[in-house]
Amino acid sequence: MEKQALPASSCSLVMLEETKKNHHLLMSNGAGFSSAATNGSLMGSNGAGGGAGGASLVVGGTCAGPDKKGGVVTAIPERETWTRQMDFIMSCVGFAVGLGNVWRFPYLCYKNGGGVFLIPYLLFIFVGGIPIFFLEIALGQFMKAGSINVWNIAPLFKGLGYASMVIVFFCNTYYIMVLAWGFYYLIKSFNSTLPWSSCDNPWNTPSCIEIFHQQGCNNSSLANVSISGNHTCADLVDGRSPIIEFWENKVLNISSGLDEPGQMNWELMLCLMAVWVLVYFCVWKGVKSTGKIVYFTATFPYVVLIILLVRGVTLPGAYDGIMYYIKPDWSKLEEAQVWIDAGTQIFFSYAIGLGALTALGSYNRFNNDCYKDAFVLALINSGTSFFAGFVVFSILGFMAAEQGVDISQVAESGPGLAFIAYPKAVSLMPVAPLWAALFFFMLLLLGLDSQFVGVEGFVTGILDLFPGKYYHRYRREIAVAICCLLCFIIDLSMVTQGGMYVFQLFDYYSASGMTLLWQAFWECIVVAWVYGADRFMDDVARMIGYRPFPWMKWCWSFITPCVCMGIFLFHLVNYKPLTYNNMYVYPWWGEVIGWCLALSSMLCIPVSLLYKLFRAKGTFRERWAHLTCPVWGAHHLEYMAPDIKSLTSLSPSTDDNKVIIFESVM
Repeated sequence: MEKQALPASSCSLVMLEETKKNHHLLMSNGAGFSSAATNGSLMGSNGAGGGAGGASLVVGGTCAGPDKKGGVVTAIPERETWTRQMDFIMSCVGFAVGLGNVWRFPYLCYKNGGGVFLIPYLLFIFVGGIPIFFLEIALGQFMKAGSINVWNIAPLFKGLGYASMVIVFFCNTYYIMVLAWGFYYLIKSFNSTLPWSSCDNPWNTPSCIEIFHQQGCNNSSLANVSISGNHTCADLVDGRSPIIEFWENKVLNISSGLDEPGQMNWELMLCLMAVWVLVYFCVWKGVKSTGKIVYFTATFPYVVLIILLVRGVTLPGAYDGIMYYIKPDWSKLEEAQVWIDAGTQIFFSYAIGLGALTALGSYNRFNNDCYKDAFVLALINSGTSFFAGFVVFSILGFMAAEQGVDISQVAESGPGLAFIAYPKAVSLMPVAPLWAALFFFMLLLLGLDSQFVGVEGFVTGILDLFPGKYYHRYRREIAVAICCLLCFIIDLSMVTQGGMYVFQLFDYYSASGMTLLWQAFWECIVVAWVYGADRFMDDVARMIGYRPFPWMKWCWSFITPCVCMGIFLFHLVNYKPLTYNNMYVYPWWGEVIGWCLALSSMLCIPVSLLYKLFRAKGTFRERWAHLTCPVWGAHHLEYMAPDIKSLTSLSPSTDDNKVIIFESVM
């Protein structure tokens, strides 16, 4: 039988052994294979050579298949796929749409000129957000692998996979603390009187003051005049809010510094344990179960946001708050910080560089239209951020009106918005416990799906590292349990009195803007310049049936790497030491720990690259050619050998049912 030659490559090696029992193992879909996906080494789809029944795949000269001594090799199940495509969309929405959309974007929008901020924000969506978002999903779908093995597309740069695994591990470790705090507040919301609304609690200090109105204190001559009960204006200036005291004295019970870990908060530890158990049972059975859970965790926050918006716009002062949010200040466009904030927010919000999007994409069908999905998900993500701003600032406008202060004095971002500003706002509303419970339930769901998709991405990358011979029926459940337990042990340092300082170290360094930008820069360089932008565009066309707009290729090759490196250098030049509440400055050894967290991921790329180059043999050109040669998965065979389906016509009773295809062009 005449064989059609495969596209030429210096490292082409394909071997397929068909036996009587499974001559139908690999079928062609009848479509030809273009020169886009040139040959590399062939490997099993689970990361190593493997087959079911009597099929064998050769990888680097070794054969995995039937036991040579007559034993039976355990059948390895095929890689899971989403039950329906909407599972994938919902999982991506759940992961990418998280707390940052609610507590970071609205604050940045107000701070950087209101509606004017949308100009740089939208620009960075099209030059950075969507191109890399699409790149990561398409890579996972094409390679059918997690964040590490996906870089078999250019094995020399597999350090990118290890770097993303380090980053997502750190994210999984510290991000869940926000959920533990949210769960704690949710439990405390089920009281007739919110515990943070009064000064009559054991954790309150003598300087705690419940009075909010300060209109009468604008005149400095009234400093010692009593304006409410026994409180003077001077008392109001020096006093502490019960909300802040509940947060710092009760929830955190914060110590004086990083060098004083203090005692463990057992209530908070139980909340942390409960959230980790919840995450475990969401993830342990894989995407078949996760894909169903996200239908609730990804959609219900929108229901709560709409309810809170309806309530917010009916409150006095809401209009002023919303106008403060969207009123354009055109002079802000001249400031470099506005553009940097827009670019950084895109990388945070779109969850780029963590490897989880790659893992989610790897469970897609090979022919799924991931190009269209990328635009739909980008619209949902950014639309949620903008919509959440109306919810947040309608509430902040009400709070400013109640306190008699300017909105700029109550506008917060990050944990300050979630655990100080918003609890203060709901304490001023009628039926306060209801609105508090609704808000913290939404906060918990927003973070929960981001958390378990992050864990899913990490576990997928780990399991893809183990070849088929290590397959175990319960290996996923065991891997998820080990991951959750390890993160929980590290998290115990964050439920102590000094835990907030540890949390900020992780947040500021381990998954900072610099680490994500560094990761995104190298992803673009490897795909566009090492593997080839045109080549990958052809691969995408093979998957989705049409060629994406050339803008994607231009972004991967030139625009996005320049944007990433520009913002990265800006962050580096304008680096400021970490502080807590702008008062406590971290000691030098705390900063060293922080930089170790950042460099632990960033150095994975150059160290892995140099190690592989030095270990290889031959001239530099030969080493480079060998190490950048793609290692294909078994699923690529049907696209690399279009006439494989003709193998099924061979008679099962003849010796011809063992066929070897071998192509090597030197």
